[in-house]
Amino acid sequence: MKESVFVNAPVRSLHCLLLVLLTLATGSSHANNSKPNVLVILTDDQGWGDLSISGNTNLATPHIDSLARDGTTLDAFYVCQVCAPTRAEFLTGRYYPRTGVSGVTRGEGRLNPDEVTVADVFTKGGYTTGAFGKWHNGTQPPYHPNDRGFEEYYGFTSGHWSHYFDVPMDHNGKRVRGEGFIIDDITDKAVAFIERESKAEEPFFCYVPYNTPHSPMMVPDRWYAKFDGIDPAMRHRDPGKEDLLMTRAALALCENIDWNVGRLLRALEKEGIEEDTIVIYFSDNGPNSYRWNGDLKGRKGSIDEGGLRSPFFIRWPGEITEGRHLPQIAGAIDLLPTLADFAGLDLPNEKPLDGRSLRPLLIPEDNQADWPERELLSVRRKQVSIRTQRFRYDAAGKLYEIASDPGQRADVAESHPALVKRLAKMAESYIKETQAAFAANADRPFTVGYGPVTQLPVRDAVEHGSIQRSSKAPNNSFLHSWTDPADSITWDVDVGASGEYEAVLYYTCAPENVGCEVKLSMDSTAEIRAIVTEPFDPTHYDKSLERMPESHYHMKDFQPITLGTIRLDKGRGTLRLGAAKMTGTAMVDVHSLVLQKI
Repeated sequence: MKESVFVNAPVRSLHCLLLVLLTLATGSSHANNSKPNVLVILTDDQGWGDLSISGNTNLATPHIDSLARDGTTLDAFYVCQVCAPTRAEFLTGRYYPRTGVSGVTRGEGRLNPDEVTVADVFTKGGYTTGAFGKWHNGTQPPYHPNDRGFEEYYGFTSGHWSHYFDVPMDHNGKRVRGEGFIIDDITDKAVAFIERESKAEEPFFCYVPYNTPHSPMMVPDRWYAKFDGIDPAMRHRDPGKEDLLMTRAALALCENIDWNVGRLLRALEKEGIEEDTIVIYFSDNGPNSYRWNGDLKGRKGSIDEGGLRSPFFIRWPGEITEGRHLPQIAGAIDLLPTLADFAGLDLPNEKPLDGRSLRPLLIPEDNQADWPERELLSVRRKQVSIRTQRFRYDAAGKLYEIASDPGQRADVAESHPALVKRLAKMAESYIKETQAAFAANADRPFTVGYGPVTQLPVRDAVEHGSIQRSSKAPNNSFLHSWTDPADSITWDVDVGASGEYEAVLYYTCAPENVGCEVKLSMDSTAEIRAIVTEPFDPTHYDKSLERMPESHYHMKDFQPITLGTIRLDKGRGTLRLGAAKMTGTAMVDVHSLVLQKI
């Protein structure tokens, strides 16, 4: 990270006086063509309807609502149906299938290394960049956020985390322990970044991707007490589908998000940079359960309105009009070109962007031409949905006029045969393109040796035999029940540099299984062994604040054991963790393998 630059008191005082005089002369603290700071807040599984500004009386979100009051709302803003794809579209300005991302787990969320990110653009433009929260676009270098333009990173790179209190986190590639509730902790780090960088000469780009209200539905009592046992006044359009336990927890998590957004906004105000900072707020997909979301059809995972429409607010005092609503369709793909335009930065030219700058809409006096009509494409496996300014063409070939029918209840395809024919042809073409892209990225090994340290969580591994995962989703799971010495754990890897690597295994082992011996091999070319001499058998983290009794998430601590030094040759191969000797009823439980270049 760039070091903050401080000047001595007399010079600083003179500098401040000049800024005041310039502000008085121009009427704006950023009218001197200085680059604005940028704060982007992205939430996880928060639906369009999970805010009081959207009309939901079940909760209160005054700080988020203030962004709408003090800025501009895009009423038809669209993201993807799940997490990693939306993040990829925001980071690159390109439709996610073109970026290497195809899903949310087992490596599908990795953003191809040759993609230029918004952080790359802003770093090149002289900004200090930081990201705080859920990354979900790759773990190992060159996919890690520190390799994608972010100088400072604190959070986790997985698709979700299995516990929300005092959990292990990643700080610039190193394992650290978080403090307290995860969203509060992430906000602490982002606020510290804002406070530090506000005193520097360079502007900053701060990306805060929160990981709630994504499950597990774990929330402090302080926030849950208000909703405990309530019967929400506003329900899902099909109330029989709604799980009230899930709804109550989601509402509590959303109010916690709002409180933390207030902390971020107060940090800008405290540092005197509120007018010099663009603030953006949006979510990554529709709600993660059936709960009130207007009359929108679908939820997370759907490519109908309810799965794709996101709240979106942008505030820049003195530049972007207060309290304005824009009806034009827009999406996550538009944010990189928009922010680069506002900051006066060059757009990447390595690959064509799918997004366009929204500046002509957000600052009307800059508009030199009519805003051209467009279509926004959404894909879910082999299904495509298309949003025009007026209609949504869904994956079944039905057509809905969204302004008058946001719930997609009346198919009007028969009244618009020419349009349906055109959109069907567009959908067919996009399906072919995306399937080719998904196929091209389906066979990607996990990278080793592209940075000094490589973490290989078992999320990215394949378990063989009796070994089981701790949760039904591979993300942030660990492996247990290794009861047969013939079983093993493998990673498909691409070694970037030949050499010696120290291998460290993060494990737990019950006392009765101490003395077991594990072995790590790379195809048939190298093997190392280590005997587990120390028991480590901690209990699972306390789940008393998990509000869904059927939660499948489990988490516990793991400790390292050095396996030794293994020779790895450049190229693709299979790393295999096996059993050389089993002394009790089982081998170790495994969380991850770490390889460090020597």
